[in-house]
Amino acid sequence: MPGTLTLILLLLAGCGLGFLFYGGLWLTVRALPKSRHPTALFLASFWGRNALAIAGLIWAMDSRWERAAICMVGFVLSRFVLGRWIPRNGTAGKSLV
Repeated sequence: MPGTLTLILLLLAGCGLGFLFYGGLWLTVRALPKSRHPTALFLASFWGRNALAIAGLIWAMDSRWERAAICMVGFVLSRFVLGRWIPRNGTAGKSLV
């Protein structure tokens, strides 16, 4: 079992990956209506965000499922945090979570 510092670092790595993934999704959704090529923007964002998240998870897990699980907890936690911070329809703090 990894030490406490390793657990905290893995959780923070998962949070960082989640912030990049969900923050990139938010930026993409905001840019789609103004884009001249929305399909290309959507697909490039989708594949880029997924590639980054998967590569980061593989790097962090280091062939141990326990590390991957802790990293995924941080990833999901960042979704809830961003769901509270990002305004919906001009109101902040309202979320479906």
